[in-house]
Amino acid sequence: MNTTAHSRRTFLAGAGAVGAAALMSGCVTSSSSSGKNTSGGGAVTLQSNLSAPQAKSAMQDVIDAFNKRGGAKGSLNTVASETFRTQLPTYLTSANPPDLYTWYPGSVAESYAGKNLLLDVSDIWQKPELAGYSDALQKLCTDSAGKKVFVPTTYYWWAVFYRKSNFAKWGVTEPKTWDEFLGLCDKLKSKGVAPIGLGAGGNTPWVASSWFDYLNIRINGAAYHRELLAGKHRFDDPEVRKVFDRWGEALPYFDPNGTALPFQDATTALLQGRTGMMLIGTFFADSTPKDQLDDIDFFRFPVIDPKIPLAEEAPTDGYFASARTGRADETKELLRYLATAEAQEIYLKGSSGTSLPTHPDAKDSGTPLVVKGRKLIEDSAEITQFFNRDSSDALAPTADTALTRFLAKPKEIGSILTTWQRDAQKIWSQ
Repeated sequence: MNTTAHSRRTFLAGAGAVGAAALMSGCVTSSSSSGKNTSGGGAVTLQSNLSAPQAKSAMQDVIDAFNKRGGAKGSLNTVASETFRTQLPTYLTSANPPDLYTWYPGSVAESYAGKNLLLDVSDIWQKPELAGYSDALQKLCTDSAGKKVFVPTTYYWWAVFYRKSNFAKWGVTEPKTWDEFLGLCDKLKSKGVAPIGLGAGGNTPWVASSWFDYLNIRINGAAYHRELLAGKHRFDDPEVRKVFDRWGEALPYFDPNGTALPFQDATTALLQGRTGMMLIGTFFADSTPKDQLDDIDFFRFPVIDPKIPLAEEAPTDGYFASARTGRADETKELLRYLATAEAQEIYLKGSSGTSLPTHPDAKDSGTPLVVKGRKLIEDSAEITQFFNRDSSDALAPTADTALTRFLAKPKEIGSILTTWQRDAQKIWSQ
């Protein structure tokens, strides 16, 4: 471990300073109710979207460790990630819902809390397992009435990833500026390599939002970006058009299969050297053989305007529970365990190990990749969460439609933005 517990605390405590608006945008705004029956017996059902083999196995390791402790028991039910995403509202509103869910805070949790679908877990935040969590994380998990409805366990970063051996073979190096990035793309293309992998095909069109997010925060800044996603600006504003003008400069370098391959297959193309690099979150590593992770490196999304403070996407993951659970006491017991350093280290050991624990005393994997990723986050001026987390699950499909249409027909950007604004306005008006 090269990263000390002190530096972990420094970042997590300082997250409010470097990304207060982003964190506060994740605060839910409505009260949540508790389950009517506090203890109904039986195992707590944990509905998980972590379906990549390594992540699924690691989750089972965590549940097994919990079950060996005595007391409440847990049962893991893993659902394909995109199925989980579309079915989550159904899970939460069913008469007999799963008790606990992998998910994340932010405006997505806000929409469920506003319908009184999330369990109030304020009491467990007073327990020792969560006592050391930073003020920023507490705010991220608290609704406007002061009730906590979420337990965060990991966070991770987005960046442009590549294979070190391929860059060495091709004789290229990491760029820092947008012009250097385009120059790198030229070199890769001249060698017969598709410079930029995407992975916005199949059931993962949302990956394209990463390009919109980063271009917007590099050109217009993180504050403007969050305001735009909250409906305080328009998608057909001139500022947004600048985002697509820049994106258009990079379009000739994208893999022609970018909107045909889901990110898992795009990861394979990257590993096989068919593409040169890929803007993605570290979760892609769960689809990467562990023996190849040492060859993976990344660079921050290039600087476009030096006057704009450098923000990074660093989403937080964790758990919320159904307000309709008949096992509230047992569910809270499992949540308390998931918040521990022990549970988070078990997960990191069994998974790809490329995410970072939220518990201030938990050790991360300590690999060079993770050390570099933590520094990327700690050095950032602000933190954003990702398009759907900074906006809502309802708004995200409008982005999927607009961005995949742009990738297919960039010359139609005017009508695309007009349509996007119209569709977004319908969501904001609800």
